Amino acid sequence: MVTQAHSPKPRRANARELAVAREQGYYSIGRAAEISGVSAKMIRHYESLGLIPKASRTLGDYRVYSAADLHALRFIRRARDLGFPIAEIQGLLGLWRNQRRASAEVKRLALRHVAGLDRKIEELRSMRATLANLAAHCDGDARPHCPILDDLARLPASE
Repeated sequence: MVTQAHSPKPRRANARELAVAREQGYYSIGRAAEISGVSAKMIRHYESLGLIPKASRTLGDYRVYSAADLHALRFIRRARDLGFPIAEIQGLLGLWRNQRRASAEVKRLALRHVAGLDRKIEELRSMRATLANLAAHCDGDARPHCPILDDLARLPASE
């Protein structure tokens, strides 16, 4: 039986409780992690942030998750895979759960994220070009002189 109560029980009773919870359509945190692709540690973290509701508990105090919780975890994982920060995922979850949402708001968030990704891509390209240039000017031999280290040690012009 799934509940919010907390009481210590023998291990065998806990195993029976988890079996009953599974029969009721709930998943242990380990199984939820396997199914959703989100680690147990991150599931607890997302729960603490309020991205998913507090887990139901068995009498033995085991966390159990519903199919709806797993669906939300998969949503969060996909959003994280696309690079959305937690704050934006919270907004996207709210929009996803709101059947009266306007898709224009979702598109606006997605396009803003695309613009941020474009900025990061340009920054990475610039970093790569600088590092490739420095490496091209480094002899890479047994001598101590190294333009890469010289550049890293150089003070910015404003200092």
